Amino acid sequence: MEQRYATSPEHVPGMDTDELRRRYLVQGLFVDDEASAVYTHHDRVVLAGVKPVSGPVALPTFPEIRSEFFFEHREAGIVNVGGAGTVTVDGTSYELGHASCLYVGRGAVDVTFASADAQGDGGPARFYLVSAPAHTGYPTTLVPAGTGTVRELGDALTSNRRTLNQYIHENGVRSCQVVMGVTTLHPGSMWNTMPAHTHDRRMEAYLYFDLPEDARVIHLMGEPTETRHLVVANEEATIAPSWSVHSGVGTASYSFVWAMAGENQSFDDMDGFPVVEMR
Repeated sequence: MEQRYATSPEHVPGMDTDELRRRYLVQGLFVDDEASAVYTHHDRVVLAGVKPVSGPVALPTFPEIRSEFFFEHREAGIVNVGGAGTVTVDGTSYELGHASCLYVGRGAVDVTFASADAQGDGGPARFYLVSAPAHTGYPTTLVPAGTGTVRELGDALTSNRRTLNQYIHENGVRSCQVVMGVTTLHPGSMWNTMPAHTHDRRMEAYLYFDLPEDARVIHLMGEPTETRHLVVANEEATIAPSWSVHSGVGTASYSFVWAMAGENQSFDDMDGFPVVEMR
C-alpha cells in the first residue's frame, strides 16, 4: 500500500508536472492477480484495484491500516470496470457486471474477487474499491449497472450531456461516509462536472474508464482561481482534496467512477463558481 500525505492549496504553485502527478494521479491500480492500494490522508480514504486473472484474489488487510482485517473499521464501495466478475463477502457471492457497484459494510471479514472468464471477450474483471473509516455496519448491497438513482445532466450544446448513476448515497444504498456512482458521457460530449465546483467538506476521487487507449482526459485540479491539470489515461484515478476543483474534458467519450468521503453525504452540497472566474 502506497501512502500519500495531505496537501494544502499553498503547496500547488510550487509543484512541477511530475510532482502534481505523484501526489494526485493514481496509476497502475490494476495488476494481474494482485490487490494494489493507495492510502490518501485526505479523509483517510483508500483507493484500491483488484484484477483476478489466473484465479481468485483475496483482499489483504494491509499493515498500514492497523486492523485485524480490512473491514474491521472500514466500509467500501466497489465498481467493476472490466469484464464480468464476482465478489464473495463472508461466503455470499455477488455477481458484478461492467459498471455495477457493490457496497461492503464494516465488519466483513473474508472478501475475495474473481473473474467470470478472464480469457473471454470481456476480459478479466477489474474491481475498483474506494474505502473510508466507518462507525457502524450497514448491509452489503449490490446495485447492478443502471439501476441506481439516474440523473440526466448537461446539454449536447455545451458538450457535457451525461448520465449520472447514483449508487451509494443518502437516498440510496446506506453507508457511513462513502458516496459513489458512475457517470457516462453521451456520444459527442466530452466535459464532465462542468460548471465545476469544490466542496470543502469532502474529498473526491475519479477513476476514468471506457476511454480508448489512444485518448486522454485533461483533468482540472487546484483552486478555482489557480488551476492546474493532469493528463489522465484509461483506468487511472485522480485525488481531489476538498479545496480542489475536479473537472475534465476528454479527447473521446468515456465514463468515470466518482466517490466521496468526509463531512456529509449530500450530493448537492457543492461550492459552485462561475466559469468566467476560473484562472
